[in-house]
Amino acid sequence: MAASCMLRSSFLSPGLPQLHHQSTSKPNNGIHFFTPIKATATNDAISQQKHRRPADENIREEARRHCSSHNFSARYVPFNAGPNSDEWYSLDEIVYRSRSGGLLDVQHDMDALKKFDGQYWRSLFDSRVGKTTWPYGSGVWSKKEWVLPEIDSDDIVSAFEGNSNLFWAERFGKQFLGMTDLWVKHCGISHTGSFKDLGMTVLVSQVNRLRKMHKPVVGVGCASTGDTSAALSAYCASAGIPSIVFLPANKISMAQLVQPIANGAFVLSIDTDFDGCMQLIREVTAELPIYLANSLNSLRLEGQKTAAIEILQQFDWEVPEWVIVPGGNLGNIYAFYKGFQMCKELGLVDRIPRLVCAQAANANPLYLHYKSGWKDFKPVKANTTFASAIQIGDPVSIDRAVFALQQCNGIVEEATEEELMDAMAQADSTGMFICPHTGVALTALFKLRNSGVIAPTDRTVVVSTAHGLKFTQSKIDYHSKEIKDMECRFANPPVEVKADFGSVMDVLKSYLLSQNSKL
Repeated sequence: MAASCMLRSSFLSPGLPQLHHQSTSKPNNGIHFFTPIKATATNDAISQQKHRRPADENIREEARRHCSSHNFSARYVPFNAGPNSDEWYSLDEIVYRSRSGGLLDVQHDMDALKKFDGQYWRSLFDSRVGKTTWPYGSGVWSKKEWVLPEIDSDDIVSAFEGNSNLFWAERFGKQFLGMTDLWVKHCGISHTGSFKDLGMTVLVSQVNRLRKMHKPVVGVGCASTGDTSAALSAYCASAGIPSIVFLPANKISMAQLVQPIANGAFVLSIDTDFDGCMQLIREVTAELPIYLANSLNSLRLEGQKTAAIEILQQFDWEVPEWVIVPGGNLGNIYAFYKGFQMCKELGLVDRIPRLVCAQAANANPLYLHYKSGWKDFKPVKANTTFASAIQIGDPVSIDRAVFALQQCNGIVEEATEEELMDAMAQADSTGMFICPHTGVALTALFKLRNSGVIAPTDRTVVVSTAHGLKFTQSKIDYHSKEIKDMECRFANPPVEVKADFGSVMDVLKSYLLSQNSKL
């Protein structure tokens, strides 16, 4: 297709403006900055809503039939480049670093997006929630214009990820924190059980596009502490693209290890830590036509930023006071900032929340940098932590994270192993069943509440990054009180009892009396 299939009339709500075809010019560099367009009402949206697609037509074919042109575009630029920088790259180029060796960022043509006001974008995004229309049923691709505007919908690889639960943590907030407006964004309730799906659908879709353009990409590779490899392997398997995974040997859970294996990835278990795997994959992708899928690649952050937009959507476009995000490689804290900031710049909201990045004390380079007053950053040797996905001592996105936090008057906190495991157990006791990384974020919340920084009535969102089912062994060890040098204050081990009625009754009476005394 010559133009991206972006808006199709059958999913638009009545009265929403539709984007009409405009002639385009194609510079030699392949970047499309289109002429301005006008929003006009159309009756097509109303009439086509009433007709179901033919029985022999699938949703991809239906999307092709309702393909529209647009004037939105995006490109790579050096991260935080000055206004006089003329360095940029097409998203169809295979490039991960700027000429100076710095990070890249995806820059959208904001002038084109601003042709439509905030109410238009709010209504458009809201109209797509819960639909099966390809590809807008995805929480990521429902914001396609802000993610990868120029990709053909036919090239998108999606499991309709996103649209994850924003859970009112009523009992946890009241019982442990004295809070009335605490929420947990369960990004781990996703296709492969972590927030990584949000970014991987974007990256693998672009790789799918590049391969169709006959670019030299034989496969996609990543270094991982578990969740990235699960997401990469699943989306590559869906598209029929080879995936290569570098894992640190004996440092991830079995539930995380089995996912890339089951999805057919080529898995290398390497005798090093994540930082060592990251160094190796960067060297390998520099020599072989393997596309790098780690968060060094800024495409993933375009998908991850949609979780921030979802939070605003779920609050009916009201802005919370605080959002707390676990941080390891630190791409996600920047992605949340970018999502919130785009909403503010395009008029969907009038402010952004304050962000908190929460790190494990055993892998806390950002926390140490923050406590030093943002003086010279120094990587650390990451020690073992139950929050294994953020066991990273030399984060790739350190510059992005610092920028995001400075822009929103953000805070960095840390959690010891005992603190994060206790917080996880407390959350689980109220029905959440979270991962250790969410325990890190909840620990940060405890500390900020206790110090009075976060008020009891502040609307606060804690981002849960992975599903608790990926970390059952750590929960078993905690509740069995088998973790060395840890009190496990909230452990709830099974009670052994003889198989006779009297013994069972004695145990139950004792339990019920203890529960009654708590009332």
